[in-house]
Amino acid sequence: MSVTAHFDGVTVTTQASVYFDGKCVSHGIQLADGSKKSVGVILPALLTFNTGAPEIMECVAGSCSVRLKGESDWTTYGPGQSFDVPPNSSFDIEVVGEPFHYICHYG
Repeated sequence: MSVTAHFDGVTVTTQASVYFDGKCVSHGIQLADGSKKSVGVILPALLTFNTGAPEIMECVAGSCSVRLKGESDWTTYGPGQSFDVPPNSSFDIEVVGEPFHYICHYG
């Protein structure tokens, strides 16, 4: 998978969503077809995210280790890779060193 470099024809929510005392910051975007995504950065930390809708987390830059709910193993992802998170679930994510830049594809 190649890294998504840009989106054309989008609406951007200019007010950032800030989580975990600023360790995760993202902006929501909506594409012309109505699909929603968020684009953000996670600073070095170990965090747990809960999901409502299914998500595909795409790594743009940096790397992270992820453990999905109910699993014991961690998997590391880098630029051009992605991981799926089921709806109504959670995942642990650890970022070490440089920030992890991501696109979250909802639905």
